[in-house]
Amino acid sequence: MTQKIYVTRKIPDAGMKLLEEQGYDMEVNPEDRVLNPRELLEKVRGRDGVLCLLTDNIDAEVIEAAAGCKVFSNYAVGFNNVDIEACRRRGIVVTNTPGVLTDATADHAWALLLGVARRLVESDGFLRTGNWDGWGPLQYLGVDVTGATLGIVGAGRIGTGFGLRSAGFNMRVLYTASSENGELNSKVGARRVDLDTLLAESDFVSLHVPFNESTRHLIGAPELARMKPTAVIINTSRGPVVDEKALVAALERGHIGGAGLDVYEDEPGLVPGLVDLPNTVLTPHTASATRTARSRMATLAAGNLIAVLKGEEPKHRVV
Repeated sequence: MTQKIYVTRKIPDAGMKLLEEQGYDMEVNPEDRVLNPRELLEKVRGRDGVLCLLTDNIDAEVIEAAAGCKVFSNYAVGFNNVDIEACRRRGIVVTNTPGVLTDATADHAWALLLGVARRLVESDGFLRTGNWDGWGPLQYLGVDVTGATLGIVGAGRIGTGFGLRSAGFNMRVLYTASSENGELNSKVGARRVDLDTLLAESDFVSLHVPFNESTRHLIGAPELARMKPTAVIINTSRGPVVDEKALVAALERGHIGGAGLDVYEDEPGLVPGLVDLPNTVLTPHTASATRTARSRMATLAAGNLIAVLKGEEPKHRVV
């Protein structure tokens, strides 16, 4: 019998082609949008496999509706959108796509850092108004990156990649992690410290932790208060790692210097006041959005699903 799969939103062609070659009875969401909860429940019924996205809430109700499903292949490195325990109880495999977006995300975090530090969005916007009347010694003064202290919260794949890129800026590097990171230590002279020390001493703080209940609001009002008034915070991990309301308040009151964000607490919604702050650079969850990274994610997600349906071990099993 032909296996039935559902793809909740079209992914890059490299992944779609792999799925099409398998001869599955495949249905793909024809619209480039997130399915609403009712639609998702309806579409997962009777499927052998589902390729889902981080924007799909694969909760216990969806998992129950997908009775008989063998795999949820998540097109993302994170998997906080999937009820892992519910899948475990039902014997459903969950996979993800780590590794292939490390460079793209680390690069994007640096783009945000530099953009905030040198006020690129502000100055670009001003220039485009046509009101610039020439060079001035006090125009759009930013903060130095070279020689500054860089704090990395979470030294996994992406955090390590991000930290290694600091070498060209001759930075002092601090990081938090459950154990010593030999690569960061040896290549950029990094030092592992506790979070309080990192926040107090860093000029730039970049977040690279997975999202779970222990990291929800890891950065809130108390943590922001420990930072320097000139410090910049960067988040390319997951939105709820930061208490967004507290962040807006800290930025408005000058308790910290700026923020570069690619992820938000209640995507696609934003906390009131965030978009009005000139000392921010905001991007719409595009840290992995390079042609290469997204295509590799697609082939990995498709490959994970195919492997499970063939009875083989997928490359990246979560459960």
